[in-house]
Amino acid sequence: MARIAGVNIPTNKRVVIALTYIHGIGPAKSVEICEKVGVEDTRRVQDLSDADIANIRDAISDSHLVEGDLRRQTSMNIKRLMDMGNYRGLRHRRGLPVRGQRTHTNARTRKGPAKAIAGKKK
Repeated sequence: MARIAGVNIPTNKRVVIALTYIHGIGPAKSVEICEKVGVEDTRRVQDLSDADIANIRDAISDSHLVEGDLRRQTSMNIKRLMDMGNYRGLRHRRGLPVRGQRTHTNARTRKGPAKAIAGKKK
């Protein structure tokens, strides 16, 4: 099993698909990395040599922010918004949708399960 950026990538999948298991690498970046290293799209991870895996690992570490560093940067950006106290930060702090979605009926993912209101029955 190949380990790249602290993630065990599946061995029986194509390289382009397997690289997307790393947080911060999507389909487009995966294709870009494969072209940069010189690995064909149709090759499977189990068919890669140790040198190919090392080249992929080096290409990712040199030019892409992935996994823990990316998660840390994202959380620091959210924390910065919350500390500034601007609108987006307040929405993050209250656990409400940040990007202008309605909250009257939807937004259950952000707000959590519905809570019963006492005395609402008619």
